[in-house]
Amino acid sequence: MENHNRSLAAGKAIRCKAAVSRNPGEPLVIEEIEVDPPKDWEVRIKILCTSLCHSDVTYWKNSSGPLAIFPRIFGHEAIGVVESIGKHVEEVEEGDLVLPVFRPNCRECRDCKSPKGNGCLAFGNVVNAYMPRDKTCRFKGMNGEVLHHFLFVSSFTEYTVVDVAHVVKISSEIPIDKACLLSCGVSTGIGAAWKVADIEEGSTVAIFGLGAIGLAVAEGARLRRASKIIGVDLNPEKFEIGKKFGVTDFINPSTCGEKNVSEEIKEITDGGADYCFECIGLASLMEEAFKSNREGGGKTVILGLEMNGPPLSLNTYFLLRGRSVTGSLFGGFKPKSDIPLLVQKYLNKELNLDGFITHEVNFQDINKAFDLLLEGKSLRCIIWMEN
Repeated sequence: MENHNRSLAAGKAIRCKAAVSRNPGEPLVIEEIEVDPPKDWEVRIKILCTSLCHSDVTYWKNSSGPLAIFPRIFGHEAIGVVESIGKHVEEVEEGDLVLPVFRPNCRECRDCKSPKGNGCLAFGNVVNAYMPRDKTCRFKGMNGEVLHHFLFVSSFTEYTVVDVAHVVKISSEIPIDKACLLSCGVSTGIGAAWKVADIEEGSTVAIFGLGAIGLAVAEGARLRRASKIIGVDLNPEKFEIGKKFGVTDFINPSTCGEKNVSEEIKEITDGGADYCFECIGLASLMEEAFKSNREGGGKTVILGLEMNGPPLSLNTYFLLRGRSVTGSLFGGFKPKSDIPLLVQKYLNKELNLDGFITHEVNFQDINKAFDLLLEGKSLRCIIWMEN
């Protein structure tokens, strides 16, 4: 049967605007580019809005090593509408509202079928600057120059191409700016609280770093009815913000005097927190979080990525006494099955997403979003592709 909704550009390259990063740490440049049509198992998406995550900034700043690849189109937290699909794509069709996500979920491999974790054997854990199946790019500058991908999403463009394993269809009932948050940061924090730590009612929680991910951990802990949710941050303004997400106590390391943060947490929790979350990406904070756990069963969950510092060093004595440490990507959530559940919780007025959005800008002003995040003024800045 003929598809009357088929895009007029289906099967053809599309010209559109993109914010291109040409050199590390330099402002993005709005340019006209070409976006190739989707190949087999691929989806071309018209981005409606996107947002800036700390991971974008981390890689944008990176000027050396194998991951410093430019020119590049960053962005991996977004929502859009399916414009066209390649062969073998059956789970979405043109016009569907979708979230592109950096974590693959093929649903067929052993890991995807396992109730444990959220790995995907079919795609592995390799981070590169290309499409995952054929290792080529779908973006070109108007002079034919290859523009590289980022985390298999690249949402700082009006159109992008994503493998179907990285696409999640969602309900059109949720406001698109709120849904956008679920494609990375908020899901990571809530998933860490629910899936990785599996916080139980009455437990105590300490969160190192009250950015968007840390506050999402707090929201997850609140919904699990934790008795104490301790926020640790150098910014004193984060306590008032954190209260909206369930934070009950606040520690500013700069005002602890001669005490360590772990000593403060042990006093508040009578011996140590049941669950500690490191959301910054510093080995020293990971160690402090581990020391803040109670003996006999405390768990530390690492969500921050240490890029350049020393390796994590732990005293095995405390491991033998029952403390544990683990990490996760995307909070252990399996995107295709778990994100729709978060959407429903928001629609049921259980999940606070509104509080994460602190700023909004037009696509032409995308560099303002970088400034706001670097200055510590925003949690999430929504970047609208159309005014």
